[in-house]
Amino acid sequence: QVQLVESGGGLVQAGGSLRLSCAASGRTFSNYAMGWFRQAPGKEREFVAAISWHGRNTYYADSVKGRFTISRDNAKNTMYLQMNSLKPEDTAAYYCAQDRVGYGSGPAFPSQYAYWGQGTQVTVSS
Repeated sequence: QVQLVESGGGLVQAGGSLRLSCAASGRTFSNYAMGWFRQAPGKEREFVAAISWHGRNTYYADSVKGRFTISRDNAKNTMYLQMNSLKPEDTAAYYCAQDRVGYGSGPAFPSQYAYWGQGTQVTVSS
């Protein structure tokens, strides 16, 4: 049984920072690419960032490039999302996800992920 648990969300002023964590269990964490997605009220879930199984490749949505950094610690079975220079439009529920297949590069589409966390809310005030 795979479990993904996000933490680290909260309320922050524009220009501030937050660090999200995603703790994984149930499959060999180091074998799978991981991703972060977000969903704002009334909008579809959108890709934020992804990281390959070994951590050497990372991918970002244009809207967060240069502000967010995805990373993973395979020894701790944990993925992170460092979010800097936050903007009100970053307000959303943030979800971590684990790839369906092993040894992937980090897909960008929700349908390519098999497991999801419950989400953590990030609210950025102006």
